[in-house]
Amino acid sequence: MPEMDIITSLKQMQEYVLKRRGAGRTIALVPTMGFLHEGHAALLREGRKRADILILTIFINPTQFGIGEDLGKYPRNMERDKVIALDAGVDIIFAPTASEMYPEGYQTYVNLDELSHPLCGTGRPGHFRGVATVVSKLFNILQPNVAFFGEKDYQQLAIIRRLTADLNIPVEIVGMPTVRESDGLAMSSRNSYLSAEERTAALCLSRALSLAADCYRSGELSVQVLRDKVMKLLDNEAYAAVEYVELCDRETLESVEQASDETLMALAVRIGKTRLIDNMILGKGFPCKERC
Repeated sequence: MPEMDIITSLKQMQEYVLKRRGAGRTIALVPTMGFLHEGHAALLREGRKRADILILTIFINPTQFGIGEDLGKYPRNMERDKVIALDAGVDIIFAPTASEMYPEGYQTYVNLDELSHPLCGTGRPGHFRGVATVVSKLFNILQPNVAFFGEKDYQQLAIIRRLTADLNIPVEIVGMPTVRESDGLAMSSRNSYLSAEERTAALCLSRALSLAADCYRSGELSVQVLRDKVMKLLDNEAYAAVEYVELCDRETLESVEQASDETLMALAVRIGKTRLIDNMILGKGFPCKERC
């Protein structure tokens, strides 16, 4: 049976990493907020292939939650997380406390001027400042050679790639495809909030992407037409309240007027009280069950 350690001390974690890096060992990192699912497991399995040491972080980062968001009720299950981590070959779980990461007097944050503002940044001001700050801190503490993030959180991935390049952080960023349930729903820890009826209603997100993919494959390039078709589908779901449907450049996240293979379609929809996101790159395609 493989062994796995859990470290909560920042100082102890840094000492562990410095010793292994000094010995020439390579490190793969998968940062999470816990309540792991198959999407996280896929990141961990890939990380296991790519480095000598695999570190999983479990830290519910308070600085990325806004007023009235779900920091207090965010799902937690460390015992199940440990089972998933061990099965994926994790060597170390780093699970610091908030007071370790943000001690009294803390006042340094990382901001991105442009990528933080569109999409989720519009409705969640300050969220990506928290994301960029905690990821920068984890990179400094753990000094990974490679770090893995899911493409479901596409804007987050774009921001982490940008800050890594801008701040000259020597870590390879690997984005991994969204893992979906058998019916198409993107896996998310927040799916656990959904009632049975809301869980069925949540399929409108993947259905919307499927519809847009089919229309694009059929030759529709008008962003307005694609967005209108998606909005009509979402508006027909009683449980759904659309926060945004956007088509934008996959690198800059700036809005585009005509769709192309490099266009990102991104959605944020509240199903009941639960905020869900999903996305696709038009050129990569999407399993089509809806028809334009």
